[in-house]
Order: sequence, then C-alpha cells, then structure tokens
Amino acid sequence: MDGLSRIPVENHLNNQYTRGFGHAPFVQALGDFYGPLFDRKLDVNNEILVTVGAYFSLYAATQALINPGDEAIIIEPFFDCYAPMVRYAGGTPKFIPLKPAGNADDANDWKLDMDHLQSLVTDKTKLIFFNNPNNPLGKVFTHEEIQALSEFCIKNDIICLADEVYEHLAYNPQPHLRIGNYPGMYERTITMGSAGKTWSCTGWKIGWSIGPADLIKAMQVVWQNSIYTCATPLQEACARSFRLEMERPFDGHAKDNPESYFRTLTEVELKPKREKMAKILKNVGLKPIIPNGGYFMIADASPMKKIIPEEQMDDSNDPWDYKAVRWMCRQKKIAAIPNSAFYSDGHKKQYENYIRFCFAKDDATLDKFEEMMVAGFKQ
Repeated sequence: MDGLSRIPVENHLNNQYTRGFGHAPFVQALGDFYGPLFDRKLDVNNEILVTVGAYFSLYAATQALINPGDEAIIIEPFFDCYAPMVRYAGGTPKFIPLKPAGNADDANDWKLDMDHLQSLVTDKTKLIFFNNPNNPLGKVFTHEEIQALSEFCIKNDIICLADEVYEHLAYNPQPHLRIGNYPGMYERTITMGSAGKTWSCTGWKIGWSIGPADLIKAMQVVWQNSIYTCATPLQEACARSFRLEMERPFDGHAKDNPESYFRTLTEVELKPKREKMAKILKNVGLKPIIPNGGYFMIADASPMKKIIPEEQMDDSNDPWDYKAVRWMCRQKKIAAIPNSAFYSDGHKKQYENYIRFCFAKDDATLDKFEEMMVAGFKQ
C-alpha cells in the first residue's frame, strides 16, 4: 500500500494508459516469477495477458475459445460465473460433481470419478474448467489426480482453463501443483491468477492469464475490443510486489523462508483462523470440511434443521441452504453462503445441506462470530 501511494507521483506516466496487454514491467515480473514454476522461459509479450481481474480472464477465454454448439465440462462445486460465461458464448456446460468418500471431513476426501468424466465427452467437447485450489471446497488436487486429468485432456484433445487464483493459499504439507506444468499440458492450458487473492487486495481487480501464444492471442482479440487496458498504477504496484517476493527464497509453495509473504499469509495468519473456524463449527454441532487451500470452509449444516423453526423459513422453492442462510442473516445477523449456489440445477438438492463460511477475518470478528453461533445454535 505504501508503494502504491508513491507510484502516481513518482512518474507522471504512471497515471497514463500503459501497454494494452499488460504493463511492461508487470508482465516481465510475471514472466520472471512464473517461468521457473512452469520450467520454461515465458515469452512475456505473447504468453501473458493482464486483465481486469481473473474474472475477465475467464470471460475472455470463453469468448475466444467457445463457439456456438461447443461443450465445456465444469467440475462441481464451481465458481458460479463459469456456466453463464459458457452459455453467453453459445456453448453448453456439462457438470460433474466431486463426490465425498469415507468420512469426508477433509476437502481432499472429495474425489473426481474419471470414468464419469470420460462419459461426458462428445465430439463437441472443447474445454474443461479446473479450479485448483477449489472454491468453495478448499480441495487441493494431488499429483495423481492432476496426472489423471492431464492424460484425460490429452487423450480427448481438450483445452484446460486452470483457475488457480488461490495458488498461494495452499496449506502445508499439501503442495499446489500446476496442471500447465505437466507433460503435454502447457500447450493446451490457460493458467489464471489474481492479484486480489495473491496480495490480499481484491478491490484492485488485476488478473492474468499464462499460456501458449495461440490461445493467449485469441484472448487478446477479445480483450483489445472490450476493456483494452488495466489501471497503470495498480499494475506497477503488482510488479513491485512480485519483485520484492522474488528477492526471498521461493520454492513455489508456502515456503520455509519465514520472510516470505506467502508463508506468512498461509501458515502464520490464515492457518490458525482455519483451525478456529473448525472448532467453532464443531462446537455448535456442525460438521466442517477442513480445506487444504483458500480461506473458505464448508460445513454440513443439517443439524441446524432441528434448531431453525420451520415456520420462520421462507416458503420459496429454493434449496434448503438458501433458506437457511437467509434465516441466519435475518434472525441471527450471521452472513454465510449457500453451498448449492456452486452447483448446477440438477445437483443442487444433493448438496443443499452444506453452507460456506469465510475465516479470513480479524480475530475480533471471529470471536464475535463464535459468540453469536454459540448463542444461536449451541444445544
């Protein structure tokens, strides 16, 4: 933040338009940072596109790559813009849910059925959305899972949109692995990142895509004829942030170096909050699913059905979790997100017993949340 406040006055050009496909110092910083993580030297002018948040990277990719009649596979739960973006491009989304196995009290207990996935493929299948770490579940896919998905994409000649905005929020000992770094995958993968998630500044709306020149070129056409460029001072600040982090030892994961911002964010700041959130939810009878990445936690909230008076629930036809979170907001002043919002219509009812909570809050807020949950739901 201190650096951002100085940037506009250091050089008057920092207040003007910059290179449309990405501020030159920023794309160079991205290339220097991500090149080693992909085991290749990135062509920063042709293999990187900076956009208004990763959200627009997703939009540019779907508009560039999906033609009317094409199909796109979406792994559930999914960030809720994926399906509308596919439809807006004239495509058809096809859905496959991760399914809980065993106790399913850990996000990585939720698995992708590869036989089911293969059954969704037709001659119209163009791409697959791969969100890793997954929002809202917090699953961080293992090497074996990514290897299987890579082989699936290659076998079926499918493009992978790798939404990796929570890449630096994977908790030790589970590493975040990049599908674009697997054999045969870079040339068919667009990897998307977010300054908002990376540097905890979501209001800046700076995102980027990294991938082969032919796929990035198609996205550049969409970008150039819609938004065109991003805020220069914010891109300059992001470039300096990456440069600062690169001065410290970095291994692509949450980092043994105690000075690393990413290590501090995950292991020092967020991990204790994750444990606190799990404890709060368990204490009031809910069944949390411990995330291995990100700052959200979903919980089986079905025990709340015994507490919430049926007559106080609205009479809509929405899934139970929608009605439950509206009741929580009205009656208990607690805000949460219905988990079924992250599922297709055909699967919402199967996952309506879960609710998503966010633990990226200051300690005072979490303490107040605990007090309100105990008062409202402790039996």
